Amino acid sequence: MQRTIMLLKEKNTYLERFYEINESELSNFANRNFDGLEGFYQTRDSLLELIRDIDGLIDVENRGPNDHLEPSRATKTEIELLLKEKTQWVKAILAQDLHILSSVEKEKSSIITELRATKRAKKVVGAYHSGAQQVQLDEEA
Repeated sequence: MQRTIMLLKEKNTYLERFYEINESELSNFANRNFDGLEGFYQTRDSLLELIRDIDGLIDVENRGPNDHLEPSRATKTEIELLLKEKTQWVKAILAQDLHILSSVEKEKSSIITELRATKRAKKVVGAYHSGAQQVQLDEEA
């Protein structure tokens, strides 16, 4: 059980780190700075992979041979607290992810609107052709 407790603590540490990375990037998004988006997603993916690995280790630990001893009340309480902490981190991260998706979508819409405006402006400028013809000389002559 002590190994399971250690793994749960480690998992919560990675979840906390995940939360902190999201928080940092959300402040960048608020300033319309999306320069680090690719690195941000790569870091998140790496952390998620570590968390998946820990989950696998916890599964192996719990499937392994047990001494058929009932864990102490203190051990059960500690595991319950760690699981509650994990749930809180996950809920907080999910809330952040909604903000992240909203920020990215808002910026995407802004870029699309800007591109459409640029396209329209090019058409308008093209419609006001000055009529002056540009003569191109044949350099071979």
